[in-house]
Amino acid sequence: MSEETTEKTLVEKLRDLISPLKEMEHYSRSNIEKLSELWLLLDDGLKQKELAKKMSDLLACQNTFQDKVVELSSDLEIESNRLEQEGAQQ
Repeated sequence: MSEETTEKTLVEKLRDLISPLKEMEHYSRSNIEKLSELWLLLDDGLKQKELAKKMSDLLACQNTFQDKVVELSSDLEIESNRLEQEGAQQ
């Protein structure tokens, strides 16, 4: 018996990228929540303004990462939908 291997289409390959990005987005959101909690503890609770500033910088980086992951995921969805529509019209 021979096994048939089907090559994935470009649309399928693009969609395969979306799932891990969505997972990264989920964990990124969790990181943002945790960093916010830690920042509040440093800034308000422990009155460690210098360390709170460093935490704030880290939070800004995580927010930037979050935004980029969401943007890329959205772009991949748009592109895969566009390619799928092109294929359906041909």
